[in-house]
Amino acid sequence: RIKIRSLNFMRGRTFLNRYLIIDEAQNLTAKQMKTLITRAGPGTKIVCLGNVAQIDTPYLTETSSGLTHVVDRFRTWSHGGHITLVRGERSRLADHAAEIL
Repeated sequence: RIKIRSLNFMRGRTFLNRYLIIDEAQNLTAKQMKTLITRAGPGTKIVCLGNVAQIDTPYLTETSSGLTHVVDRFRTWSHGGHITLVRGERSRLADHAAEIL
């Protein structure tokens, strides 16, 4: 069963034995990412999805994004991993737009 929750309702919660997907993570701050990730209880797995080239929050950049912060801080942790996809999966048009715009 999939449940969709807003970041506003995460404070005070603990996720036990859950699979937590944080989508559009490039638009979150480091503090917001911390708010979510520190809710993980035993057995919980977290996947952060995002593309720093698609940041649309005016006060964030590729270097200040919470996604960049998490990737950097968890880089050496043996229980974490990071994957960078090297090509788009939408269409040639989307790939071209990402390159030129």
